[in-house]
Amino acid sequence: ELEKYGIQMPAFSKIGGILANELSVDEAALHAAVIAINEAIEKGQTSITMTALSNPNAMLRNAQEALAPGYQDTLSQAKARKRDQSSGRRSSVATEERDVYEELLTQQEIQSSIDIVNVQTAVRQLNKAVLDQDEAALLSALRLEALALFGVQEKNCRLYLEHFTAFSQQKSKDGARSVPMGKEEIQRIISSCNDVAEAEKRKHEAVARINAAIRLGIAVETVEELMKLEALLPIVYQTAANLYQAELFSLQLQGGRSGLSHEELSVAVEMLSAVVVLNEVLDTKDLQAVIEQLTDSPLGFTNIDHDNLNRYADMLIKERAETLTKGQEFLSWNDVQKCIDTINIQVHEEHERIIAIAEINEALNSGDHQQTLAALLLPTAKLTGVNPTTAKHYHDVLQYTKWLLCQNSGDESAVLWLDQIQEAIITANQDEEEALTMAGSVAHINTKVTEGDSQNTLLALQTPSAGLRAVHPECADSYQYELAQRQTSKATEGSSDGLWVKHCIKDRYDYYYNLETDQGSWDEPEGFEHKADQLSKDEIQNVVNSVTAEYNREQLWIANESYIVQLQARMRGYLVRKKHAARMEYLRQQEPHVVKLQACWRGYKMRKIYINRMSLLQKNVETVIKLQSLVKMWKAKRKYNQRLRFFREHEKEIVKIQAFLKANKARDDYRTLTGALDPPLSVVRKFVHLLEQSPLDLQEEQEVTRLREEVVTKIRSNQQMEKDLNLMDIKIGLLVKNRITLQDVVSHSKKMKSKKNKASKDDPSPGGGLGIKGLSKVKRRKLEAYQHLFYLLQTNPSYLAKLIFQMPQNKSTKFMDTVIFTLYNYASNQREEYLLLKLFKTALEEEINSKVDQIQDIVTGNPTVIKMVVSFNRGARGHNTLRQLLAPVVKEIIEDKSLGINTNPVDVYKAWVNQLETATGEASKLP
Repeated sequence: ELEKYGIQMPAFSKIGGILANELSVDEAALHAAVIAINEAIEKGQTSITMTALSNPNAMLRNAQEALAPGYQDTLSQAKARKRDQSSGRRSSVATEERDVYEELLTQQEIQSSIDIVNVQTAVRQLNKAVLDQDEAALLSALRLEALALFGVQEKNCRLYLEHFTAFSQQKSKDGARSVPMGKEEIQRIISSCNDVAEAEKRKHEAVARINAAIRLGIAVETVEELMKLEALLPIVYQTAANLYQAELFSLQLQGGRSGLSHEELSVAVEMLSAVVVLNEVLDTKDLQAVIEQLTDSPLGFTNIDHDNLNRYADMLIKERAETLTKGQEFLSWNDVQKCIDTINIQVHEEHERIIAIAEINEALNSGDHQQTLAALLLPTAKLTGVNPTTAKHYHDVLQYTKWLLCQNSGDESAVLWLDQIQEAIITANQDEEEALTMAGSVAHINTKVTEGDSQNTLLALQTPSAGLRAVHPECADSYQYELAQRQTSKATEGSSDGLWVKHCIKDRYDYYYNLETDQGSWDEPEGFEHKADQLSKDEIQNVVNSVTAEYNREQLWIANESYIVQLQARMRGYLVRKKHAARMEYLRQQEPHVVKLQACWRGYKMRKIYINRMSLLQKNVETVIKLQSLVKMWKAKRKYNQRLRFFREHEKEIVKIQAFLKANKARDDYRTLTGALDPPLSVVRKFVHLLEQSPLDLQEEQEVTRLREEVVTKIRSNQQMEKDLNLMDIKIGLLVKNRITLQDVVSHSKKMKSKKNKASKDDPSPGGGLGIKGLSKVKRRKLEAYQHLFYLLQTNPSYLAKLIFQMPQNKSTKFMDTVIFTLYNYASNQREEYLLLKLFKTALEEEINSKVDQIQDIVTGNPTVIKMVVSFNRGARGHNTLRQLLAPVVKEIIEDKSLGINTNPVDVYKAWVNQLETATGEASKLP
């Protein structure tokens, strides 16, 4: 194949790791084309290289004629690098063993270089389109096969251009030129733009659905559309669906047919959500939380003054409560803004009002009532009911009010506030009305008195505007007479030519009344002269009071005539009782003589009656006896009949009671028969019929008798056998003793003497008790005595218990262990085991009764019996026995959680107090 291209075969024996003579035809053609490309690269001519690259046998893709210079440069550089890398391995490998591709470029390396050049060219083309801001060029560059980009969409071309431009500017080191982008960055930007475009599309669709839901007016659907993620809106609260629907529908109507845009929805939803949160905070009535919500949330309220935040919060909480009572779910944004504006206006008005109040107080201090009037008429003060003609009285009332305020507070610099000033104005106006009506009524009364008609005078006095008290129609003539007399006497005291009359209102203020014009004034008129014949209200009231008091006194006597009669009667009765008491006192002094006289008289009368009665009875003895017997018989018969009738009426109850008593008595007798050791004969007699003998009873009795006889026979047999056995032992001993020869006795005696000589001289025990000589009748009796002794010690543990207690602990432990355990044969059977445990029990009782005062003494004293119990427990027999005896008790104590074995009094007391507090649920009052 190389010869077809005019290329000489290299000196290498391998091509691509395969021997050259083993290549197939197709593989040989491929490798020949690749080697031809390498030869063309070596020549450095672009056209030759491009021709070699275009060879179909080379199987190269995307080779472009226009990029031939780039291919030439890139391939030359790649081949040079590979030649440099293989130069180090030439010396170690023989030429015929080397591979041709150790120095030449392979088909994959050539294809890779072509792809690199294609990608670089496409990237330069894309960067140029970005610099030129050419959308068509950018789209064609993105669709180049060399870049192999996916997801390129023509509709997003403008978005691609914007993002590429922004990315280039961000990546550029210098603002005047851009840095070329890589393929990965291009693909990432395209994917990002596609995502943005898709999100924008979904957002527009969501906005359209939201506008449609708002037009339909269904709040639930509107909120569902607002809460969808593709809408990209701020947080939405589903509980405020009606609020969102109402407000957004209003905005939609203002915006026209096109509906709300996404920006408008975002701003509106953010503000409405903040309003919802504000409403929830208002429901908590937490002022601080409301203030924070007003200042921090994106509500966008205008004219918020931070000094008035507390007042905003208070008013909003009140408004929220009112809206809930009216059935409204939320305060709207406009409602909140309206509250803020209202508070601002109120604060401004209050500020101006404070300035007006200061001017009013300054005018009061100046003492000029005209200046006070001017201050009261200020519009900023907003005082109502100010009448310029009453200026003098306003000034006086305000000064008096201020004086009272200073007296009560103790502060001479105290000032009047708006409510106090308004109240003073209202009071002054009321004084004006009352003074005018009162002065007119008093003038009318004086006129009627002068006319001399008592009825007209009475009507004038009863006028409500006059304000007179205690006026009685019955005293009309008296009123007329006294008032006329008073009027005449006053006319002589001064001039009667004046037209003005002065009245004192509330004992503080002077009021002047003109009799001709019926007008009044608080200012003193020029040339004032009081008309002397005019009576004042106080003078008229004094006359009315005196006349009425006299009339009332007269009526009181008339009304209480009966009481006066009773009083007189009581006085007379008192005199009579006094006389009677004197008589009774005389009789009490003579009481002994009176009693004696009365007793003599009564005794005489009773004796006379008794004698007459006895005389009558003595004359009629038989009749009396017969009457008594009849009466007694009648009483007994009546009592018997009553009792019998009672029993007949309660026959059922009596039967039940008798049955109950009989059953109860029978149960008690049967319980006595079965439970008592010696039941009484009367009880046995009742149940003797149940004790009739049966054949089975007879058989049982016979069996018991037989068994008793057998037991007695066995006992006698055993005793006889025991005697025979003892006798047999003695006979055997004697037989053995008699069969011993004399020589044996002599030798035995010598042995005993030698042993006796070797033994200690202080040993008092005789040697006759040892050996064969010890078997005698005396020794036998002694053995039996020891048997009885050991039996007594085993069965009666009190002796050994006292011995254990009396033995000293430091020397006797091992000795006592040996003696006692040997005596009881180390508890080898159940009998001896029982007796040993009984000994331990008795010894412990003796130890506790004699030495132990506290529980701790058992532990600290370390008595001998405890040591013996421990020693017995360590043995296998004792271990099993104590486990069987003590295990149930120990387990019961361990499992009883409520049991406290702590004996410390303080701890026991604390535990008891805690238990009481837990049971009652209250703190204990104990110390």
